[in-house]
Amino acid sequence: MKRDDWTTFLAPVLCLSIGAATARAQATPPASAVITKATRAVGYQVGGGGTKVDLKGTELMPQAIGEARVEAKSAVTTIQVEVKGLSPQPTKLGAEFLTYVLWAVSPDGRTGNLGELLVDKGGAGKLSVTCQSQTFSLIVTAEPYFSVRQPSEVVVLENAIRKDTKGKIFVIDDYKLMRRGQYEKRGNPLALSLDLQKVPLEVYEARNAIDIARSRDAEKYAPEIFTKAEASLKMTENALAKKADKKTVVSTARQAVQFSEDARALAVQRQEQERIAQEREAAAAKARAEAEAKAAAEAAEAKARADAEAQRQAELAAAKEAALRAETQRQADLAVAQEAAMKAEAQHQAELAAAQEATLKAREEAAKADAERARKAAEDLRAQLLEQFNRILDTRDTPRGLVVNMGDVLFDVGKYDLRPEAREKLARLSGIVLAHEGLRLEVEGHTDNTGGDELNQTLSERRAEAVRRYLVEQGLADGSVTAKGLGKTMPVADNDTPAGRQKNRRVEIIVSGEVIGMKIGT
Repeated sequence: MKRDDWTTFLAPVLCLSIGAATARAQATPPASAVITKATRAVGYQVGGGGTKVDLKGTELMPQAIGEARVEAKSAVTTIQVEVKGLSPQPTKLGAEFLTYVLWAVSPDGRTGNLGELLVDKGGAGKLSVTCQSQTFSLIVTAEPYFSVRQPSEVVVLENAIRKDTKGKIFVIDDYKLMRRGQYEKRGNPLALSLDLQKVPLEVYEARNAIDIARSRDAEKYAPEIFTKAEASLKMTENALAKKADKKTVVSTARQAVQFSEDARALAVQRQEQERIAQEREAAAAKARAEAEAKAAAEAAEAKARADAEAQRQAELAAAKEAALRAETQRQADLAVAQEAAMKAEAQHQAELAAAQEATLKAREEAAKADAERARKAAEDLRAQLLEQFNRILDTRDTPRGLVVNMGDVLFDVGKYDLRPEAREKLARLSGIVLAHEGLRLEVEGHTDNTGGDELNQTLSERRAEAVRRYLVEQGLADGSVTAKGLGKTMPVADNDTPAGRQKNRRVEIIVSGEVIGMKIGT
């Protein structure tokens, strides 16, 4: 396949999500290795048909233009990019840059590599990709090879939203770009003159990737991966020298690029870890030295204080001994007087305690009688409410309170609007509750396992809230009625049968309160 053919070939690429644009784990680069930039993303409407955004050249390549046609479908988003005006040789932007890469930037600033954008001799190129995300910004960067994990700061194209672009606009305050210095070869910058007629671009990228990884000390910090990269490059060079099939050369070259990028990223990560460990060790050593010096000074000061205190204590002891003798005699005299007073007070306290005990016993008996009456009243009211509620809806007595069950039939299928029958039953229920002050109601929505978790959670919440709102409209205090949706998390029957699923589609009203012997949530 000729170079021009490769530039116009639409290579389908699948990105699982912008947050996980690559299946391999990404090492976080140190803060010193990145800069931040702002952009605007588009939330493309699923099923809204195709729409276009422009791609506008940056100050690094103002003559570059392009457009992207984006269509968000239920399972995938398709992106078709056409550009022109790019420099056929990215090396003009820096000797280390050999190709262009298309990126998607999510609203939270994460970036995903969508694929390599190859251009012909006139600077034009096309790329067709698919992606499961529907909200992103598109940028094109110059890169040293196709498999980079994070975009470089050499941004050549950014999406520009048209007036007729369909979708919601999101501002991305900052996303991270790799400083170009991370790809420069230390002391030996690339000075390539590409001969793409004889050598595929992927071979140049592989050589570039190896040199960049070596310049980041991958031989030392990631030898287990770097040796694989060197072996893959050697296979590539041998295949090229033997004029092997182009597919074989490109395949081994791309493998060398991937191993090189993995080795570079791991080396950067391990160097950062080594730097942090060294800084921590230095800080710990400094802290130990300071602590030892401080401890020695404090020990000397403590000894001086101890000697002075010992002298003072000896003088105090002599004075205290004399005072003690005098105090002993005074205490003996006082003890005789106190003993007589204590006998009289003990007699008085005994008489007072007997009177208090009689009073306390009478109060305890009265309190027990009051508590028993309150318990009986609560028990009677609880039984009364259970019988009254059961006339309206199925109700059971549980440790949580009286649980009133509203079956799924009181709602339209998949809806949360109350049917007239449900409103009539809730009106009767609220009339009973209003007659007894102190009752609290907690409305819980439940679903079966049909449908997705988010749909079930939303439906259960809305059904619970519809019941709560109607009860408040009937006169119940807003603060005495709460609502929450539990989705499919608390089934009461087997979801494998239609009957079981119908039982699980329900709204339960838990009635509690001290007036029936318990508080809500007990």
